[in-house]
Amino acid sequence: MQTKVLFITPPFTQLNTAYPATAYLKGFLEIHDISVPHCDLSIELFTAVFKSDFLRAMFTEAKALGNYNYPEVSKMKSLYISRVDTVIAFLQKHDIETAYKILKADFLPQGHRLKHVNTKIEWAAGDLGIIDKAKHYATLFIEEIGDFIQANVDEFFAFTKYAEQIATSASSFNQLDEFLSYQPTLIEEQMLDILVAQIENHNPNLVCFTIPFPGNLFAALRCAQFIKQLFPDIHVAFGGGYCNTELRSLEDPRIFEFVDFISLDDGEGPLLKMVNYLDGNIGIDQLERTFVLENNKVVYKNKIPNTIYHHKNLPAPNYSGLPYNKYVSFLDVVNPMHRMWTDARWNKLTISHGCYWKQCSFCDVSLDYIGNYQNTTAVDLVNKIEKIIKDTGITGFHFVDEAAPPKMLRALSKELIKRNLEITWWTNIRFEKTFDFDLCQIMAQSGCIAVTGGLEVASDRLLSKMKKGVDIAQVTRVTHHFSQNNIMVHAYLMYGFPTQTEQETIDSLEVVRQLFERNCIQSAFWHQFTTTIHSPIGQNPEAFSIQITGPIFEVLHKTICTIKTYKAPIILNTQKV
Repeated sequence: MQTKVLFITPPFTQLNTAYPATAYLKGFLEIHDISVPHCDLSIELFTAVFKSDFLRAMFTEAKALGNYNYPEVSKMKSLYISRVDTVIAFLQKHDIETAYKILKADFLPQGHRLKHVNTKIEWAAGDLGIIDKAKHYATLFIEEIGDFIQANVDEFFAFTKYAEQIATSASSFNQLDEFLSYQPTLIEEQMLDILVAQIENHNPNLVCFTIPFPGNLFAALRCAQFIKQLFPDIHVAFGGGYCNTELRSLEDPRIFEFVDFISLDDGEGPLLKMVNYLDGNIGIDQLERTFVLENNKVVYKNKIPNTIYHHKNLPAPNYSGLPYNKYVSFLDVVNPMHRMWTDARWNKLTISHGCYWKQCSFCDVSLDYIGNYQNTTAVDLVNKIEKIIKDTGITGFHFVDEAAPPKMLRALSKELIKRNLEITWWTNIRFEKTFDFDLCQIMAQSGCIAVTGGLEVASDRLLSKMKKGVDIAQVTRVTHHFSQNNIMVHAYLMYGFPTQTEQETIDSLEVVRQLFERNCIQSAFWHQFTTTIHSPIGQNPEAFSIQITGPIFEVLHKTICTIKTYKAPIILNTQKV
């Protein structure tokens, strides 16, 4: 019997657009004559939860549990129930008629977020400003309901993650196993109902979950647990970014009560081998980069040499079949750069595989997704862009590279202009000197509206220690070139890097302030420095004056970093509105 595969993206990832992993693998398997449906369980669950019928059940559940946090939401529950369907439909379609309705004084309940809405925001003139203002108010309304759900019904609930705290804090499988023994929450029951409908509709015998982030792990395990209970003949496979980084030292067999295969790194080769194995065409020892259970022991099957599928030879991602009408555009922060992560539909596509620089000391440079750099041609890339537009009807693209190569961006821009193909796009870069005025200009002409990049620390000493290959003067010049061409810039920064002093932190803040003042950057975000075992810092901590604490975990291969030098104050966000 030929294996029938179903791909699932578990809750929760982005809600404004589709996560690309299943589309990439669907495109690959279908050129091997394996038809694959895929389900974005993330958006399916979200739109099932934010419906009037479910909210009714949710308020009843909160009362039954005796939970009364956010009493003003409970007091106005009839208004939340009666308005939610209209609000979600607006966040999906953005029509001007509903925007005016939402902005009427008596339409939305004035809950704990909306009663503190910033009324001094200067919205654009005309319909665009009205729609954006309504999006902002509608987002706050939805967030109020989300706050209530998390506080009263399901502590794991969040819009872009589920039970992330378990995955990020677990030092073994014990805590995950404990929570999986509990009865499903109301949210999880809804998720499992959708899962059953998908399985009954497609009748697969292999269900594959992509787990890109910690906030997808528990939901994937809960789904897998349910599949094993209700559909014991179905095989389950896990893969994705979380597995690639955190499960590389997998030893605990208990996770295989829920899954049959856990693959590492690029999924094309391992997945095709799994299908051939289940079809009876190869033996289990022919699997590649895949954990299985044999004799109650975790065994890593990796036939050498691996089958190589080079980036330039892979087909375009196939997004067909995903419910683009269901995705919602949130507008929580009105900064025009920051909103791009939650607003509008974006086709996600990779220009190149891995990172062409692959030297940063804090990065997972030893892992395939960073260290294995592979490129393609501009002609091939634009061919893929045209196919994706045909599949989705969407002309916005987010190129999700670790660092998009400048040479490819120039070639891509020229090819887009040559074909007169009008798209809007943004991507992640390194602030290197190659981004001169001319390159930024041609990028803008081809449809580039924004770039993101790691400034990390505004200190030349620390940038050298990080092996970033840039300095502050260079970053200033490059960001100025982008600004001159009306391309927005978002900078990633970190605090608490090993040996960072208090004065260096203060100086960094001042440098960033000046970059904002000169309109070189439009948005920035600080995060606390951490390390992983796969980075140069994690592999040689003594060279960075830090001490690694914590065990090598049985299931979750994480590293906790203790900084012996200065730890900067927490700076959550810096944004220019």
